[in-house]
Amino acid sequence: MSTTVRAAKAPDTRGPVRKLLTSFGFQILAALVLGIAAGLIARQLGATADSPNGLSATLDTIGSSYVTLLRAAVVPLIFTAIVASISNLRRVQNAARLAGQTLLWFAITAFIAVTIGIVLGLVIQPGARAGDGLEPAEPYTVGTWWNFLLGLIPQNFLGLSVSTNPGATEGTFSSSVSFNILQVIVIAVAVGIAALKAGKKAEPFLAFTESLLKVIQRVLWWIIRIAPLGTFGLIGAAVVEYGWEKLASLGWFAIAVYVGLALVLFVVYPVLVKTHGLSIRQYFSGVWPAVQLAFVSRSSIGTLPLTERVTERNLGVPRSYASFAVPFGATTKMDGCAAIYPAIAAIFVAQFFGIELNIVQYLLIVVVSVVGSAATAGTTGATVMLTLTLSTLGLPLEGVGLLLAIDPILDMGRTAVNVAGQALVPTIVAKREGILDEELYNAPREGLPFADDSDDEVREADAAASDTAGSDTAGSDKETAATR
Repeated sequence: MSTTVRAAKAPDTRGPVRKLLTSFGFQILAALVLGIAAGLIARQLGATADSPNGLSATLDTIGSSYVTLLRAAVVPLIFTAIVASISNLRRVQNAARLAGQTLLWFAITAFIAVTIGIVLGLVIQPGARAGDGLEPAEPYTVGTWWNFLLGLIPQNFLGLSVSTNPGATEGTFSSSVSFNILQVIVIAVAVGIAALKAGKKAEPFLAFTESLLKVIQRVLWWIIRIAPLGTFGLIGAAVVEYGWEKLASLGWFAIAVYVGLALVLFVVYPVLVKTHGLSIRQYFSGVWPAVQLAFVSRSSIGTLPLTERVTERNLGVPRSYASFAVPFGATTKMDGCAAIYPAIAAIFVAQFFGIELNIVQYLLIVVVSVVGSAATAGTTGATVMLTLTLSTLGLPLEGVGLLLAIDPILDMGRTAVNVAGQALVPTIVAKREGILDEELYNAPREGLPFADDSDDEVREADAAASDTAGSDTAGSDKETAATR
C-alpha cells in the first residue's frame, strides 16, 4: 500500500478585498454586470442588431473573438486527451464498466429532465397562452437519425469542413472552417486503440501525445484566465442584439423553460449529489466557473476546455476518465437542449396548433430526449433536437419558427444546465466506482476556477499508487497523508 504526502502550501496572506477582487467567480459576475450595463448604454445610443454603433461593434468583437479562441483549442484538446486517456486505460481493468455507468447516468438524468419538461408544459400551458404576432416558419435544418449515422464517418483526419458563402460585396466570397466534434472523437478513439494494438512501437507517439496535451492545457489556462473579458463582450453583445422585449409574446413559454432548467440545476442535481454522499456546496462552487461561461457563451463545445478542467481539478474526477466522459458529454449530454427544451417546445407547438397529444406521443418525447441527443452530436443543438422531436410526433415543423425570436435568450440557460450535467455525471460515476479524489473535491477553492497546476504531479502519483494497489480497491484502500 502506497502513501503520498502532499506538500504544505504557504498560507494565503491576501486581504479580504484583494481576495474578492482576484476571485475568478467575482470577476465573472462583475463582467456580467458591466456587460449588461454596456449593452444597455449601446441600445440607448441607438444600436440594434441590424444597425450597430461603435460600442456595440466593440462588444461583439470582444465576445466573438473569445469564443473563437475557445473553439480553436477544442480539436487539439479532444484529440490529445482521448488518445492519451486510452493509453492510460491499459492499466485500468474496469474501463468498460465506467463507460456503461456513464451512459446509464446520462440516460437517467435525461429521463428526469424530460419528465419535468412534460409536466411543466401540461401545467403552464405555454402554447395556449401565446401572444399575438407569432409567425410559423420552416426550420433551416432538420435533425434525423440518418444524419447521425452519416456524421460518424470522418470526412478527413480532423473532421474539418470548409464552407464558402457570398460576401457583402458582389463577386466576393468568405470562407469559414468548422468541425464535427463527433467525428473528432471517433478519429481519436480509433487512433488511441490503434496505438495500443501497436504495442511498444507506439510508445514514442503516446509520449509525444501526452506532452502535447500538457502544452495545450497550459494554453487553455491562459485563455480561461481572460474569461471575464470575453464574458463582458458576450453578454453586452447579447443585450444589444436581443434585449428582453422579445419575451413579451412568448413570456409563458420562456417562464416554463427557465422553471424547468432551474428545477434540474438547483433541485435534481443537488439531490443526486447528496444521495451519493457528496457536498452540494462543493459541487456548485467547483462547477460554477464553467456554468457561468456556458451561460454567456451559449456553447457547450466552446466551454468544453473549462468544463473538463473543473471536473478534474475541482470535482476530483481522474483525468483518464474525465478526458473521455466530459468530451463525450459535451456532444450527447444535454439536459437543457435535448430534454427540457424539446419537451416543452413540442407541447407548445401542439397547443398552439390545437393538436391533442396522446400517451404514446408523450412516451415518444421521452424516448427521443433520452436517446435522441446522440443523434444530433456535432450538429446544431436545440433546433435539430426540436425538429427531430416534432417529426417523430407528427407535429408541423413550421412550429419551430414560432420560437426563434427568443431562442438565444433561452439558449443561455439551456447551455448552463448542459454543462452542469456534463460535469455531474462523471463525478457521480467516479464516486460510485471508488475512484473520486474526495480530498480534492472537498478542498477549499480559494477563489480559483480550479485547483492549482502544482497538484498535477501529486495527483498522477496518487493514480499510480491506486493502480498498483489494484482497481478493485482503488479509492477505498488508498491512504493519503495530506496537508495542503
